[in-house]
Amino acid sequence: MPSVEAIVQPIEDVQSLKDRTYDALKQAITVIDIYANPEETRLDERELSAKLGVSRTPIREAIARLEQEGLVRIAPRKGVFVIRKPKHEILQMITVWAALESMAARLITLHASDGEIASLRALFATFEGEQAQANIDEYSDHNIQFHQAIIRMSRCDLLVDMADNLFIHMRAIRAKTISEDDRVSRSIIDHMNIIEALEQRNTELAEKLARQHTLDLAAHVEKNVHYLD
Repeated sequence: MPSVEAIVQPIEDVQSLKDRTYDALKQAITVIDIYANPEETRLDERELSAKLGVSRTPIREAIARLEQEGLVRIAPRKGVFVIRKPKHEILQMITVWAALESMAARLITLHASDGEIASLRALFATFEGEQAQANIDEYSDHNIQFHQAIIRMSRCDLLVDMADNLFIHMRAIRAKTISEDDRVSRSIIDHMNIIEALEQRNTELAEKLARQHTLDLAAHVEKNVHYLD
């Protein structure tokens, strides 16, 4: 698993140094699999400073913002750690995501263009038969893009903002669980059914299918995921 320090790139724009440092750290935290190991990922201020090409001051300011958002915790004399949510909190987050994504699906049927909805189908055009299982990492990326797109295509800025911090943990959990218990096959079927409902502008069905798809993830986590206990 790549570390946060390995992912970040040098910051060049001095004028927006604080914001760009924050954006770089948050993006790196989004990319890494924070549930790949049982221990929390530790951030190394010195290595981040060297990799980003900035002093440790904007690093610390960015970390303070991330702490306020509940993405990292600062342990005195121990360091800074990316927060791993316990199972009961993950289940709550999935439930909230189900509510947000189902509303997003409803809004898509009312406001999104045909081209936008067609782009969802294009995400899965290369995955047929056993191809998704054989290319699990690539499929996992497309799966995550699908759920991001559903939220974004709602055209509701507040809904997008509310989903933003949830996404970091939702992304990690979806990536971690997609290969478990034949979830890939069911995922493809669910996605195709959701897309068809969106294409038909069937508002009630699209909302219902999107909500149930995410609640099925919650059921899987509750029953099978023990590494969060």
